[in-house]
Amino acid sequence: MEAAADAAQVRPGFRERVEALMREHWREPVIVLRLGDTDLRFAVPGRREDGTVEGSQPVLRAFGNVARGIGAAVGFVAYLASAAGSGGGGGKTERAADVTGPADARVLEPLDLLRRAKGPWLVCSPSSVALVETGSTYVDPADAPEPRVLWEARGPGAPEVSFRKRTLTWPDGSRFKFPLQSRTEERHLRQFHEYPDVVHWPR
Repeated sequence: MEAAADAAQVRPGFRERVEALMREHWREPVIVLRLGDTDLRFAVPGRREDGTVEGSQPVLRAFGNVARGIGAAVGFVAYLASAAGSGGGGGKTERAADVTGPADARVLEPLDLLRRAKGPWLVCSPSSVALVETGSTYVDPADAPEPRVLWEARGPGAPEVSFRKRTLTWPDGSRFKFPLQSRTEERHLRQFHEYPDVVHWPR
């Protein structure tokens, strides 16, 4: 069931298109990971827990959340089946924040863009980090728009990447704990990451 959900959510070909785009753009080796649920929890002054700006009207954002929720349904069903089979589903636990930092944190600009993406990918190279949008990955890649760079940072201003902790950390201390789409992405990352923090960049 999990394999079927993975295949439905991300068709083969999307990762390769993003890799080709960013290798050409940066002239560096890249690691490309499909990001998962973008319904993130914020702990940043001036933002609500859902990431909306305090004092703003959250109604319009709710429509986007509904659309993302429908897109995540297949993966959620797989999760429920897995939890039921393992005897999971215990008491409610407090969810840790995915996005933390000071007011006007540098993490906010890319995360505001990420939360509106339909097919978000995290791209990392030895010197750069980017978020790339491919549109829905449920469709055939031939019918999808060209990948588009939503945000990128290069050199000293780029956030520090920890694949072990699954975090991006900016110089101002703000941090994003990035969710991967599935175990498929975790297995893909393991090809390049060696504990604790050794990265073998693809050639």
